Amino acid sequence: MSLLHISSPHLHKPVSSVEQVMKQVLLATIPGVLALTWFFGPGTLINIVFGSILALGFEAWALWLRGKDYKSPLKDHSIVVTATLLCIALPPYAPWWLITIGIGVSVLLGKHVFGGLGYNPFNPAMVGYVVLLVSFPLQMSSWTEPRGIGEVPGIIDAFTALFASSAYDGVTAATPLDLFRQNSGMLFEDLMATTPELAGPIAGLGWDIVNLAFLAGGVWLLRQRIFTWHAPIGMLAAISLCALIGYDEGSSAGGGSVLFHLFSGATMFGAFFIITDPVSSAVSNKGRLIFGALVGVLVYLIRVYGNYPDAVAFGVLLLNFAAPLIDQYTQPTVYGTKKVEVDE
Repeated sequence: MSLLHISSPHLHKPVSSVEQVMKQVLLATIPGVLALTWFFGPGTLINIVFGSILALGFEAWALWLRGKDYKSPLKDHSIVVTATLLCIALPPYAPWWLITIGIGVSVLLGKHVFGGLGYNPFNPAMVGYVVLLVSFPLQMSSWTEPRGIGEVPGIIDAFTALFASSAYDGVTAATPLDLFRQNSGMLFEDLMATTPELAGPIAGLGWDIVNLAFLAGGVWLLRQRIFTWHAPIGMLAAISLCALIGYDEGSSAGGGSVLFHLFSGATMFGAFFIITDPVSSAVSNKGRLIFGALVGVLVYLIRVYGNYPDAVAFGVLLLNFAAPLIDQYTQPTVYGTKKVEVDE
């Protein structure tokens, strides 16, 4: 009788395909997108739909130019995830040309210049976001006032802002991080008490709920084992530690409280949906922990001492540069071998 010779490891559960993983990531963004829609109106939803259509077109065009099959790669939803993440980060009522430039840069420059899916050293969505932020700071800071579902702009306003931005007269306001950065004389508690945009219980009206929603989506992804806890916990712990050290009981020169930094801006969105990108992040668990922690430190430093209020994109791209170096010093030794030190 012959025996079957099957080599290890033995998988008890099939490995998730790219399509399955991307679908779960898209599902996890739903709570955050709904929270953004509740407080800011349907602009984010319209932007995501419009941006996804553009991304599919740019993806097919890039694959065709490269002589690749431009049909089957469109089915893995990875480019829709890139478009969704970028459009979530954009102001809700961005004009069509701003979204088009951002999507084009993300797909062509952030992804296909380096060889496509799995070869990009930088997070494509953040490449597009930073290019837009540096090139069009006025449009990128035009966030509407967070009001609630009964008072926010409607569907018609969203389409008017998208395709006829010159005819759209929206009421914009500074974000909590903007107000915090511009504060030069008031105590932090007084600033929160006298500014409508900071009237939320933790970190600004609506923004704390949005961050809690993205936190819920991120925890669900952790339970689905889409990524490990190391990078998100590293980033959140580093921001918390920096805020704890820099906080001086609320003076105008202080760095802001721990809760303010954790639940303002794109903190939870960045921790669970941006730095967990398996391609542009570190590989080992130890490396991911270091990667996330360094991103958290940069986010805090740029927020408090830099010229940009929310620094998640800059922190991620700067650490994307360092990811190969982190991997070099954190890769575990293969069982049964020894590390060989090479004299340079």
